[in-house]
Amino acid sequence: MQSLQFPNYPFRFKNSENKPYIFDIIRKKFVIILPEEWVRQHVVWYLIVEKKYPKSLINVEKQLQVNGLTKRYDVVVYQKDGSILLLVECKSPEVKISQETFNQIARYNKSLDAVYLMVTNGLHHYYCSQNFKEEKYMFLKNIPDYIP
Repeated sequence: MQSLQFPNYPFRFKNSENKPYIFDIIRKKFVIILPEEWVRQHVVWYLIVEKKYPKSLINVEKQLQVNGLTKRYDVVVYQKDGSILLLVECKSPEVKISQETFNQIARYNKSLDAVYLMVTNGLHHYYCSQNFKEEKYMFLKNIPDYIP
């Protein structure tokens, strides 16, 4: 798999029926490694190892309703009170991060109300908070570390 702009993590792999799989420590199962999944798994480990977020507060690939349509978010990190601290949108490394990518995560966030947003293709990472009243992003250098 392609090298990404994340540290190296101790991923577990397996092959089944000539397809490569990676173990998702949040979903507790092996999933097929596609380019976007490769990025998502790096994000999960980054949040746990570098940012110190507990696995119990992280959720991966769940459905949400956006304007009456069923969509799937990539990663969310909850706060202890159940509200969402962080929403992450992962793209394949070959996908350029564009305004449309930010529009997508902003649409999702209208349903989720996350405090922070992260958009990454594994090569480029963007962090921001969203001003809901003005519908603008405030770009940040990073997302905060977990505070127990």
